[in-house]
Amino acid sequence: MEGLFGKLKKLDAYPKINEDFYSRTLSGGVITIVSSIVMFLLFISELRLYLHPVTETKLLVDTSRGERLRINFDITFPALPCSIVSLDAMDISGEEHLDVKHDIIKRRIDAHGNVIEVRQDGIGAPKIEKPLQRHGGRLEHNETYCGSCYGAEASDDDCCNSCEEVREAYRKKGWGMSNPDLIDQCKREGFLQRIKDEDGEGCNIYGFLDVNRVAGNFHFAPGKSFQQSNVHVHDLQAFQKDSFNVSHKINKITFGDFFPGVVNPLDGVYNDINGQKIQSNQFSVTEHFRADEVGRVQALPGVFFFYDLSPIKVIFTEGHVPFLHFLTNVCAIVGGIFTVSGIVDAFVYHSQKAIKKKMEIGKFS
Repeated sequence: MEGLFGKLKKLDAYPKINEDFYSRTLSGGVITIVSSIVMFLLFISELRLYLHPVTETKLLVDTSRGERLRINFDITFPALPCSIVSLDAMDISGEEHLDVKHDIIKRRIDAHGNVIEVRQDGIGAPKIEKPLQRHGGRLEHNETYCGSCYGAEASDDDCCNSCEEVREAYRKKGWGMSNPDLIDQCKREGFLQRIKDEDGEGCNIYGFLDVNRVAGNFHFAPGKSFQQSNVHVHDLQAFQKDSFNVSHKINKITFGDFFPGVVNPLDGVYNDINGQKIQSNQFSVTEHFRADEVGRVQALPGVFFFYDLSPIKVIFTEGHVPFLHFLTNVCAIVGGIFTVSGIVDAFVYHSQKAIKKKMEIGKFS
């Protein structure tokens, strides 16, 4: 057994020296302190890299089909009242969303940008309090009021009990409303007077659209939109105005959901450390401006956003540095600094010793 232990002692790569033979120097102490500080700082840096997730990137061809795209927006029109502006969306697949009212909020603002009123959609007018019967007669006991749609009814059972419902019925028929004062519901609700009262106001519109993931456009323009002879038009006659100021400020336009670390989210999938997938998009912008006059052929004042999708998808995947990789780097830091500091200490020690020896024999001046 002692022979075995003796052989193991011969394999010791770290022979021990009696402390009586150690020679401690001032330079060695300074080098030890400096190397310890550097070693500690590098260890902290490596620990931070290990604790924080890293992101891997992979570029692929996008073969997805039938997916939806969320478009988030926040746009301010300083000189366009909320009762006038409307939102439409359409794409190359033929899907249309005219006069969108769901998932959007309109905020009336004054000339200084202060919020006057927040409402869900449309002109926000209440239904008439003293309605007239649909066919001009008197309402019988317990009979429900049914306002006339003025020829825009799809069936005899259709009712228009507010100015907004009449305008919507006209829109579905593809008709323009030339004089709202001839519509009893609009006259009683003071439709034109309300538009005049809002003159000089602005509108802040924010919300989101859920559209097909194909090329398309969405736009903000005055008046209700409808299709007439396969042409997309807006009814501007009801407002009785000669011009519209569609000056605007884009506060936010994003496509898809936000994910951390990217200022302009890139089209693709982001897998976070918990395995959650986030669909998002990056976009580049080209602006175009054209001045038009109301009444001119195919002249529609508004703000139009045309978008197209790239066939390239980028997958971002979050992950942690493996523990063995972290341990390897820590060992490399400790061993590397220890070795380098030993070399520096030996160089300084032997240099000092050589200088001291020359001084003793008088050869160093």
